[in-house]
Amino acid sequence: MTGVKRIVIADDDDDIRGLMVIAANRAGVEIVAAVDNGRAALDAVSEGGIDLAVLDISMPGLNGVEVADAIRGDDATKDTLILMVSASVQLLTDHGVVADRSDSFIIKPFSPRVLSERIRSMLGLVEAV
Repeated sequence: MTGVKRIVIADDDDDIRGLMVIAANRAGVEIVAAVDNGRAALDAVSEGGIDLAVLDISMPGLNGVEVADAIRGDDATKDTLILMVSASVQLLTDHGVVADRSDSFIIKPFSPRVLSERIRSMLGLVEAV
């Protein structure tokens, strides 16, 4: 009895956020929020019951790293999986961004198929072969 997995998507680029929504729909998850800033993403995750937060690193206000730190720092949300997204490989690999703040990462540009597969894999929705 696993139920439908619930995710939050955050990216300040409308087109990228739209691709993320397409990917999440393909993955068969419930999109609780698809927002354009880190504060709204953190608010959505803080309401509880979120299995995965897909966070762009570079956003206005709170960036993805700050949101991830807040998620990890709250006992109520610390187990939420985090998938970081960035156009910069260096941002994802420098300063422990991936190792310390997220469970996985994906580089922009990405195909919705690849992101969908990553979401399914992270949430344990991969079908046995």
